[in-house]
Amino acid sequence: MAEPVTRSLRTSRLEIETLEWHPQGERAVVLVHGWPDAPRTWFAIVPALVRAGYRVLAPALRGYGGTRFLDPATPRSGELTALGRDLIEFVEALQLDRPALVGHDWGARAVAIAAGLEPGLASHLAMLAVGYGTNHASQALSFEQAHAYWYHWFMATPLGEKTVRADPIGFARTMWQLWSPPGWYDEAEFAATAQAFANPDWIEITLHCYRERWGHAEGDPHYAADAAALTPLPVIATPMLVIHGAVDAVNPPASSAGKEAWFSGPYRRIVLDGVGHFPQREAQQAVADALRDFLAST
Repeated sequence: MAEPVTRSLRTSRLEIETLEWHPQGERAVVLVHGWPDAPRTWFAIVPALVRAGYRVLAPALRGYGGTRFLDPATPRSGELTALGRDLIEFVEALQLDRPALVGHDWGARAVAIAAGLEPGLASHLAMLAVGYGTNHASQALSFEQAHAYWYHWFMATPLGEKTVRADPIGFARTMWQLWSPPGWYDEAEFAATAQAFANPDWIEITLHCYRERWGHAEGDPHYAADAAALTPLPVIATPMLVIHGAVDAVNPPASSAGKEAWFSGPYRRIVLDGVGHFPQREAQQAVADALRDFLAST
């Protein structure tokens, strides 16, 4: 695979660092990473997309890598609506014409939010390891899901905040260890990924994201109108692909099942046996093939 070009671009609030492959491609695919991860999570997926002729972009979310806030006074909000708005502004800043939007974890939530706020923004959508409509604090949670979300509640406590601030890398490594089958990742790859967590805003964004989601912190008023526009939950007409690991230990596959009524356009869901929370890392060929075929067939 050719080395990516690293570039940056400005939106209303951010200087976003992004990796780019095959800039001459006529159609674009934007790959949006999750937490705790980085744009390199897509490295094994990119070659298949480039071979299919796509321009591929992988931005670093707010609080990751070289992405920075333009104004020191801007609240370091990690609320999911902000991530969706960031993605919309990213697409607009690059003047992309209806790109495909693919996201994992936080990135999957950002993709769905962006599509809900701007229905004509994308040609295709793909969500990995996240079920649509699972962002809101009013959602019903099974005991299994509540148990898996222990780290959400932990970060809402003073002790949890202190622990994350004291050892953010160790906290992130724990998630990698717990969310997928034992031995699934290489320590050198985790270390390379964790370099993105050295961003000075990573801890604040992380803490605020989970606190705000469950009502333990206020959101940034800048995104209040967007948050209101997402209630009730929009039905999405853009073609959607959902990929979920059968042994995802943080978002069980049941959390993405039975969502067909929320999609008025083409919809497909794939569950990968033996795969945990990081399908693009754990089942690289299967995910690459599924994305390539989905983008070509609808």
